[in-house]
Amino acid sequence: MFKRMSVVICGLAVMLLTAGPAIAQGDAAADAATTAAVKTKLLADTKVGGLGIDVDTKDNVVTLTGKVRSAAERTEAVRLARTTTGVKNVVSKLVVDPNYKGVTDKDDKAKAEIKDEAKDAKDATKGTTGKAVDATKKGAEKTGEAAKKAGQATKDAAVKAEDVTADAATTAAVKTKLLGDTKVGGLMIDVDTKDNVVTLSGTVHSAAEKAEAVRLAKNTTGVKKVIDKLTITPKL
Repeated sequence: MFKRMSVVICGLAVMLLTAGPAIAQGDAAADAATTAAVKTKLLADTKVGGLGIDVDTKDNVVTLTGKVRSAAERTEAVRLARTTTGVKNVVSKLVVDPNYKGVTDKDDKAKAEIKDEAKDAKDATKGTTGKAVDATKKGAEKTGEAAKKAGQATKDAAVKAEDVTADAATTAAVKTKLLGDTKVGGLMIDVDTKDNVVTLSGTVHSAAEKAEAVRLAKNTTGVKKVIDKLTITPKL
């Protein structure tokens, strides 16, 4: 009887030891997905300079760092993060700096240029009729050019935001693959993505594990290239 109880106890111990890493991997995958979801929200909101805000998630707690241009922008960023599915709490380390020029700086400059040119055109109409017509025409041309610049700046910012969102999603997808593979110690591997190029860094225990990690990353949808910076450290 004592022998049978010993076997049962050993079995339970093995189950507890193997369940621990699996739970940790699941938590890390969930945190990566939450980070991508919050970043996507920030990038999509017109009131927030999402590219200037860093997002980190640990155990469903999101930390926001970086600079914003007003208290209202900081409040909106925190609200967006807090209302994201899976977020338990938000830690705000955002710094309000009215002089900070965020991603929307080009848009603001172009809009200000439109306003100034429109004012010039209005002031010009107070002169003689002929000069007023010429000044108004010139002001209208400048306003059109400024509007075109504003539109291009907005388009460029939107494209950039879309690229960053895609990279964040790719990072989350690769990290999830690494965490879900039993041949790879995903928790020891850092994943960074820029312009669809994934960089793997950290430590692995063998050349086989390294090759498997690179293979998983290369086979992830959206990945164009993988840069391998993994270091092999054999188990002691």
